[in-house]
Amino acid sequence: MEPLYQQTHKSTRSSLAWDAWRRQTSSLCRQLFFFLFCTVVENEIQASIDQIFSRLERLEILSSKEPPNKRQNAKLRVDQLKYDVQHLQTALRNFQHRRHAREQQERQREELLSRTFTTNGTQKKILDIANMLGLSNTVMRLIEKRAFQDKYFMIGGMLLTCVVMFLVVQYLT
Repeated sequence: MEPLYQQTHKSTRSSLAWDAWRRQTSSLCRQLFFFLFCTVVENEIQASIDQIFSRLERLEILSSKEPPNKRQNAKLRVDQLKYDVQHLQTALRNFQHRRHAREQQERQREELLSRTFTTNGTQKKILDIANMLGLSNTVMRLIEKRAFQDKYFMIGGMLLTCVVMFLVVQYLT
């Protein structure tokens, strides 16, 4: 039992070292190449964890066959290893979940950036509706000119309001 325990313990520590290394390189995993690299590393860690779990099952069987005076200590050591491996498994799942979320965000970002937003279509529809209502092109141009002028009045009013608020706060407090 002792050689199997030592081998399993060593594998667990090795996997924990992979986990620590993974944390250090997680910022690098943002590029596509590193996504692929991280997937390979994740698969290796998962295979290692699966192998450790199979060894732990054998260790549990062997610990129950230990002499009564060593059985309690053997079960305690196996339980500690099991806890460490479960912690490692959880950390790996969390990393995979975060990586998947980042990949999904990147895809959504690329999709949004690839879209083209135009207002010309909307303006054309408004002109079509106005023509159906019987408004002439000159009236439409006057409305557009007025909207353009109103924008400057709005910006001026906002700036004037900010100046007045600043002066009120400055001189009344």
